[in-house]
Amino acid sequence: MAKLERLIMLAEDELVQYSTNAHKIEKLRQKIGLSLNKAEQKQAKAELLAVMPTDDISKIVEKNRQSVSLPFWGIAGLGLLLGISMEQPLDFIATVVGTGAAIALQKWGWKLQAKRLVLQTLEDIEERTQC
Repeated sequence: MAKLERLIMLAEDELVQYSTNAHKIEKLRQKIGLSLNKAEQKQAKAELLAVMPTDDISKIVEKNRQSVSLPFWGIAGLGLLLGISMEQPLDFIATVVGTGAAIALQKWGWKLQAKRLVLQTLEDIEERTQC
């Protein structure tokens, strides 16, 4: 499991860079090829398939994490605006809750995207070795 977490962290590093998915997969493929043998790659793929959620909400968050968290950023901003302008300290609760929810959704989507990138890379490695 520690190797899988390390692969996910490598994928998160690749997600930071602005490039195509094919370029990210190619760079990650080299790193995975150097760090894992064939058996470990198959084991990592099996573990990743077992961990990846298949429900619709997870898929939506994975594809559109920024759009999903946008309403919560709006709630946070509105709570801050109303709390300051109307001098209502209870409105600051909406700011804290909205910010926390938005950040949690962003982190969850980021992790899902990284896992998907690792899975795509492992499948790409598997395809290229079969040919």
